[in-house]
Order: sequence, then structure tokens, then C-alpha cells
Amino acid sequence: MENGKKIVETGAVGSRSSILDRLSSILDLRKLMNYEPVIGLEVHAQLLTESKIFCGCSTRFGAEPNQNTCPVCTGFPGVLPVLNKKVVEFAIKAGLATHCEIARSSRLARKNYFYPDLPKGYQISQYELPICANGYIDITVNGAIKRVRLTRIHMEEDAGKNIHDLLGDWSLVDLNRAGVPLLEIVSEPDLRSAEEAGSYLRTLRAILQYLEICDGNMEEGSFRCDANISVRPQGSAALGTKIEIKNLNSFKAVEKALGYEIGRQTETLTDGGTLIQETRLWDENREETRAMRSKESAHDYRYFPDPDLLPLVIDDAWIEGIRASLPELPGARKLRFISEYGLPAYDAELLTSRKDIADYFEASVTTHRNPKAISNWIVGDLFRVVKERKLDERLTITNWPVRAEQIAELVQLIDAGKISGKIAKTVFDAMLDSERGPREIVAEKGLEQLSDTGSIETIIEQILAAHAKQVADFQAGNEKIFGYLVGQIMKATQGKANPQKVNEILRQKLTAGR
Repeated sequence: MENGKKIVETGAVGSRSSILDRLSSILDLRKLMNYEPVIGLEVHAQLLTESKIFCGCSTRFGAEPNQNTCPVCTGFPGVLPVLNKKVVEFAIKAGLATHCEIARSSRLARKNYFYPDLPKGYQISQYELPICANGYIDITVNGAIKRVRLTRIHMEEDAGKNIHDLLGDWSLVDLNRAGVPLLEIVSEPDLRSAEEAGSYLRTLRAILQYLEICDGNMEEGSFRCDANISVRPQGSAALGTKIEIKNLNSFKAVEKALGYEIGRQTETLTDGGTLIQETRLWDENREETRAMRSKESAHDYRYFPDPDLLPLVIDDAWIEGIRASLPELPGARKLRFISEYGLPAYDAELLTSRKDIADYFEASVTTHRNPKAISNWIVGDLFRVVKERKLDERLTITNWPVRAEQIAELVQLIDAGKISGKIAKTVFDAMLDSERGPREIVAEKGLEQLSDTGSIETIIEQILAAHAKQVADFQAGNEKIFGYLVGQIMKATQGKANPQKVNEILRQKLTAGR
């Protein structure tokens, strides 16, 4: 135990490289001792409603502190909550999209604990009778599909936000977030690696975004994850001591924290130590977890039905109406992109990872049907620009730097032999933010490809006459000279000559002289 404890407390003091070296040795040790991680995730997804779950206050992010508050969400005595119907509708949508059973009767409960950001002294949530249960999500890891079971999806209100270190020893409380509606989505402990956990979170976020019930922005806290992890000897059916990790605000943080914790727990057990059930925080700067508090159990919260809220009764007609309104979800859309457009699975995965990207692709293909070429431009050049400009930070792009029909038109010009692939790169750069289409730019800059056979023959003859030695070398068997001559022709035409025609005519003339 002392060895394991020593690593937790002092191991991160050194350089980042030493941390990574230590973790690498720990992971090697895990392989040697044949330990298996067992991971379950609890996701809190903030819903895209205009008002809070039990009052009419705005849910707008970024307002001045304590501006979006009222007596209900700040816990004044004597006030009564009123359930937001839209929250229930969104919960049913999420349940149907993840193959859950929708409870015809569910109940809201009080989860009791005392903390400055919870002015009522309790949080309204669901416990014994959640609205959704027993669902699943299929994820893809290394080309293989794995099913991850969902224990439950339930509705609850968010707490406020404590702000530390702003005024010295004082802590401040912002209650704008108190009462904002959440879905808590709890998985079974079916995940076995940090990579699987990352795939699960990305898949779940895509589903919620397609449903348009959550924007999935982890940095703003609208998609938050707590990870429960234990390790056990390979082949054992018993679960190990569960550790909860908090403060995970990105997919990368989740994967790093789980990787670290797998190593820490494994080394502790290997050294003969024991683990205690606790909550730990992920320290992004030190890239380690550290103890926060002992882990609470359900009985610590003294759940009981909220006396101010009646049981929630949902009829079949409402459920079926919501089911009929569900959009095509990312998994189904990916399979359709593969079958309908003939795309590789990799392309289809990237294009359907977000609804705005999938919509953009389909709008392009509607204009000009060359799916693979359009996919290449989106995944390559357009994604590069989006990343450089950080246009995807809010996870939905409304103003693309190039319109969908313009990408299609650019591919159409290439397919028609009007411009080469190389020239298309120049055209693409000129299209960015210019509002001009590729045809207009090609005409204005005189970039149209030279495809006239007679003109190309004339230029080739001039090049061959000026490079008699190279011609002789080629005809003597030096094939590498061919590329050199092509380069000279393209240089003479400023890159405008049709490469295919250049290759055909040049080879004909060179072989005719052998």
C-alpha cells in the first residue's frame, strides 16, 4: 500500500516525460499481471430548452451572475415547482433513440445534500422510478461493434456554480445554472478501456445532437461526464473497488484520466495494497487523479418522493407521436452513406459524426453526384480550415467558409476537365469567405485547364526540341526522364495543361521515335 500511495502523492512532481514513462511501465505491469479495467459512465446532458425545468427562468449561457433566477430556482420558502413538458418530451426522445423502455409512470424525488450551490438543500431528480431504463448504444472500436447497456436515463435539475479564488479567501455562488434541466444517462459497467469510453461518449453525444436536445459542448458544461472505474484480475466475475473520477471536461481528459487510474489502481493492487471507494478529481496540469472525498452511497442522499410534484404519467399516444418524429440517427445514417453513396466506412463515420456535417455533405452531393470526391474535399481541405479557424468549438457550424453547392461545383469542374486537381486547390483558397463560386474565380484568373489537343501538341514539340538529350535518354530506356519532361510541359503552361492529355500525347511522341 505504501508503494502505491507514494506514486499517487509524489509521482507527478517530475516532468511530463517522467509521468508518461512511469505510466508506460505501469501499463506494462498491468499486462504482466493480467488485470482488467471495468468502466461505467454517468453523463449529464443539459437540455436545449428555453426555460428551466421547474420555473420560467432562461437557460441562456453566459448571462451575468444570478441574473437568470427566481424564487423557485433559488429555493425561497413556500414556492412550488411546475414541471416543464418539453423536458419530458426530450427525455422520451433520448430514451427511444437509445432503445430504452419508457416508463408509463415515473416519479420525481428529492436528493438531499447540503452545498452552497444548492439553495434548497436538495436536488429534484429521479431515483426508484426513472423515465427511461434498460437501453443500449452500439459503439465502434477498431472496426468492431460493441453494445454498451444503459441502466437508466432520468430527468433532474442542475445545481448552481461555486466560484473559488476570485476574491482571495471568499467563494462566490452563481445560481444561473440552478434548475437548468439535465438528463443523467447511466451506463452499465460494460466498457473495458479508455478508448471504448471515448467512443461511447462520442456516439452518445452525436445521438443527442441529432435529436437536437443537447449541444454537447463539454467546455461549457452542457455535456459532462463522471467515470466509475475499478480493476480486477482477468477472468474474475467479481467487481473491484469502484472509484469515481470527476472534473472531466473533454474526451481527451476522460481517456487520459481513465488511463492514469487504470495504472494507479493496478500498481496498488499488485504491490499488495488496498483501494477505498472514493471520489477523485482529474488534475489536467499534472495529468493525474487526486483524492477528493469518500464516495457516497444512495442511502446517504435520503431519497424520497417529492411531495410538491405528482407522479408523471405518460400515455402511449404521446410516446408514439415522439417516436414518429425522430430523425435519422447517426448509426443509421452512416450505414446509408456506405450503401447509397458507396463511401468507405471511415469516410461515412467522419461525415455522420455530426448532423451539420452530414447535412452539408448531402447538400453537396445533391448538386453534383460524386460522393467520394466531395467527401475527400470535406474531410481533407474543409476540415483543415474549420480546425484552423476553430469553427467547430460550439459543435454546430452555421456559417461554413465555403457553401455546400460551391464544393460540389468545384468537383464538377475537375470532373469535366475544366481545371486540374492542383489548380482546384488554388481555386478553393480563393473561394474561402469570398462568396464567389469556383466558375467565377476560374474565369477571372484565367485558370481553365488547357485541353485542346492541338495546342498541347505544339507545346510538347517545343519542349522535346529543347531537351534532345533527355529525349535520347528516355528512348534509351531511362523511364524516369518521362516525369521530368511532363514537369517541363506543365511549367510551360503554368500548370494549366490537362495532365492526362499531356501524358498520353507525350508518350505517343516519345515511343514513336524509338
